[in-house]
Order: sequence, then structure tokens, then C-alpha cells
Amino acid sequence: MKKFALIGAAGYVAPRNMKAIQETGSDLLAAIDRCDSVGVIDNYFPNADFFVEFERFDRHVYKLGRHGSRIDYVTVCSPNYLHDAHIIWALRSGCDVICEKPLVLNPWNLDVLGEIEKETGKKVYNILQLRVHEAIIGLKKKIDGEYKNKKEKYDIDLTYVTSRGKWYFTAWKGDLSKSGGVASNIGIHFFDMLIWIFGQVKCHEVHYSEPLKKMAGYVELERANVRWFLSVDNEDLPEEVKAKGIRTHRSITINGEELEFSEGFADLHTIVYKDILNGAGYGINDARPSINLVYDIKNACVTGLNEKTHHLAKEKLNGK
Repeated sequence: MKKFALIGAAGYVAPRNMKAIQETGSDLLAAIDRCDSVGVIDNYFPNADFFVEFERFDRHVYKLGRHGSRIDYVTVCSPNYLHDAHIIWALRSGCDVICEKPLVLNPWNLDVLGEIEKETGKKVYNILQLRVHEAIIGLKKKIDGEYKNKKEKYDIDLTYVTSRGKWYFTAWKGDLSKSGGVASNIGIHFFDMLIWIFGQVKCHEVHYSEPLKKMAGYVELERANVRWFLSVDNEDLPEEVKAKGIRTHRSITINGEELEFSEGFADLHTIVYKDILNGAGYGINDARPSINLVYDIKNACVTGLNEKTHHLAKEKLNGK
């Protein structure tokens, strides 16, 4: 039984990690969040110690180690801009780390984490759960098999519109320096998946940018040309989706054919945890390509809409 501590227990994604810890037969000994609305812990680990002050949490983890209950893994679910600081603390506390996406906001922070991995002998893992989705694994096998005889690149449209209310822009996610904007906060999942399947980035363009609200652009990968549109604005939902009262629209088309992967998300965190505990998992260098791309997207000059622009972006953004 592995022993865990968790940072960011009140966050949206924390329950998925608690469930994964439980389902791998591990134990959560301590958790922290400055917000104390963490009753969800009772569903998984009611005996876990909880803290709202980091100093007390730090002291408790140290005491556990002194009394024979050293923490094996620290799970990091804190706001994006704090990931690297919390990872460094965990490594220096003698723990391996499992961190939510994005691993860091700036590429150079990966180099620092790599240095501290070497110093401590401990390991950083990133939760790249789309890589363990059955439909995505099947797609990768298909592309790997057929691309050898293919002369042209695949043509891909990535659309992700997930409506957020006014609270979103008041919370830390509405601060570009803390969240990284929509490219980091919601886009990195899909950029990582596409790079994993279709190869490294050759070039990219940004066609429209309200970085906290919506962005559109184009990425050329080794095996594919990708038009992408990301938004948290309800007005960007397709009309047929809004008519159904649905607040999220996720679509990836490859050569005009829709990739169906709407199901199969329930246990992905558990699969990731099992892989890590079995000696596999995805580390710093696995996360690097998508973090580099997102950083470049956030800092790119905006070209305006052109022939490479995503069709929904053209429809929604023309006239703005």
C-alpha cells in the first residue's frame, strides 16, 4: 500500500485523484487546501488529516516520515501557476509526484524540475489521461500503421467549447498569469494528444486571441495539419448544441470523419495511477512538447483570420 498526500483538495479535479488513490489500494494520509470545503474527502479517506496552512501540512508530512509513515507520492491538484512550487517541495520532501496538467506554465520550469529530480532521485509524473483512453490508443495504432504508405498529411479540425459562468473570470482561472488562459487550461489536453499521435510541431499560427476566453489557430504537425478553436464562451456553442441545453461541445474530425471518444472517461485517472505504480507513467519529457507549443501560442503574434482558420472560428469571429 502506497501512502499519498494531496495538495489542492478543494479543486475540481481532486475527487478524480482521490478515487484513483483509493482504487489502486493506496492510502491518503494528508491533504491541504486553503479552502475548507472538502467534505468530498469523506467519500474516500475520512481518516486523512486535513490542513489549510501549508506550514502545518509541511510539518505533518515531516513527522509522518520520522514515525515510519513516510509519504511515497504527493498528488498536485493546485492552481496551474503553483504546480512547479508544489512539485519542488514534494521532491525535496523525498516524495515522487503525480501532477495534473499543465505540469508547468513556462518551458524553462521543466528544466528546473529535471535538475531537482536528479538531485533527489525522485520522479515527476504528469497526468496525461487522454493517452490511456481506449479510443485514442486505437487511433494512434491506426495512424502508426497506415501513415507509412500515406503521401499526404491528415486534415484535422479540433473544436472545444466548454461554457463557463461569470465565476470563472473572478477565480484564479480568470487571471492569465495564474491559469495560462484557454490554451493552457483547456487546450493542453488535446494538444498533447495530437502531438503524441501525429508527431512534433513544425510550425503554427494564431488567428484570433482573447487568451482568457477564446483562441483560434493552426498547427502543422509531422503527420497532420490542425485547425483549432478553443472557447469558454457559451455564445460559441453550435446552435444545435445550445438547443439541447448542453454546455460543452468537443469535436475532433480527421479527414472529415468524426473521432468518437465521448465515453470512457470515468476511470482514466485510475488507469494512469496504476501505470505509475507499476513503474510506467509519463514524465517531464513527455509533457514538454505540448507545454512548448502552448507557450509559443500564448506569445505568438496574431495574424488574423485566413484560409487556414477553423470553420467555426470563421463563423463566430467574422465581424469582430
